[in-house]
Amino acid sequence: MNTTCKEDVRSHCAVNYGVEIFGDRWSLLIIRDIVFAGKKTYGEFLKSEEGIATNVLASRLAFLEQQGILSKAPSPDDRRKDFYTLTEKGLDLIPIVLDIVLWSAKHDSKSYVRRRKEFVARLSQSPMQVSEEVKALVRNGGCIFPESKE
Repeated sequence: MNTTCKEDVRSHCAVNYGVEIFGDRWSLLIIRDIVFAGKKTYGEFLKSEEGIATNVLASRLAFLEQQGILSKAPSPDDRRKDFYTLTEKGLDLIPIVLDIVLWSAKHDSKSYVRRRKEFVARLSQSPMQVSEEVKALVRNGGCIFPESKE
């Protein structure tokens, strides 16, 4: 039995479990910031354009760590800062995030990702391959668009 799983879920429906663990707005945006912009610290997440409140950010980071989606370790350069990275369980969310990107590129005419035509085209043509490449990239500390880091 996985001891990191939330035991008080509303139901054991697979969709419900996912929604309860990573389905809130802020959790997905934290995951997005790690995958797309390479953000790793509380301060970097706080600077995201959506304007997350400090207490909400702290709560989401702690929850994602508790659920085994993120791991936290002291920064090697500044021990006063913590680095948050995706665990293997968190990396397994990358295909879901990329599917959301494809859906948004198709249905949101103002989506920023539309400016990344080559990326969207490649993702559309080879979603599994791109997902595995992105997982490897993020696992090794990289991100999809390093220049977008704030």
